Amino acid sequence: MLNRHFCSFKINFFDTANGYSTGTSEEYLGRALKRNTTRNQVVIASKVYFNAGRLSKQAILREIDGSLKRLGTDYLDLYIIHRFDDETPIEETMEALHQLVKAGKVRALGTSAMHGYQFYNMQMAAKEHGWTLFSVMENHYNLLYREDERELIPICKQMNVSLMPYSPLARPEWKSDSARGKTDRVAAGKYDRMEQQDMRIVERVWELAERHNCTMSQIAIAWQWKKEVTSPIIGATKARYFDDAVGALDVTLTPEDVAYLEEYYLPHPTVGAIDKNPAQGVMLLDEKK
Repeated sequence: MLNRHFCSFKINFFDTANGYSTGTSEEYLGRALKRNTTRNQVVIASKVYFNAGRLSKQAILREIDGSLKRLGTDYLDLYIIHRFDDETPIEETMEALHQLVKAGKVRALGTSAMHGYQFYNMQMAAKEHGWTLFSVMENHYNLLYREDERELIPICKQMNVSLMPYSPLARPEWKSDSARGKTDRVAAGKYDRMEQQDMRIVERVWELAERHNCTMSQIAIAWQWKKEVTSPIIGATKARYFDDAVGALDVTLTPEDVAYLEEYYLPHPTVGAIDKNPAQGVMLLDEKK
């Protein structure tokens, strides 16, 4: 995660989930943090949903203990529901999450990709009962996917919920010869359907990168700053990618630049938010079959 206001050029936020690599992501992260830092120096977020019972009270109380054990900590700074669960009553989910906050196992609550009406209903249920509200939205948002601008993002801003989008760079290299480019079925599923239209936007990102003497990824992140995003979540497999992301803090786009980047955008098929739970055991959504 890259935070514009509090970035100290130190990696201190880690976003994982109980379902990533069947839980081993949390285990590896927990071991790495234990070897290299102290708990109060890092912010840890994990997620719940892609598990038996989805967001039922029983599942939430079970899964938080599993995540804490794997991470080697007694609390999470941020606990995120990974998707909307249409089979569990909203009140049951929100009360269970509130119990985790009261118990000190979780400090703050967040949610991930969902429709605006789903988020609104969950937030209202919590408000009506005096339970903990969501304070963070981790949604799919970038120059190639802006569907949440219609409802979800305005609702978040109205409710003072911070935007922490995933895939902020949209990964136009999903067609590359890299290992990820050849194997990432989810990236292909996200962007293949609108490739011809989206490549016109990619070309404009390249043009502005040339004009501002920076990288394309820095233009993409700088655009997010202009859209009032708090902390875009970046993924990095090399140290230089972090340096590249930090460099985006020095790029300032004009209103004309923003309009130029956005001009060719057309409505896209929904990616991320779901109306119905997938079959139990399904983890990869929106993948290209």
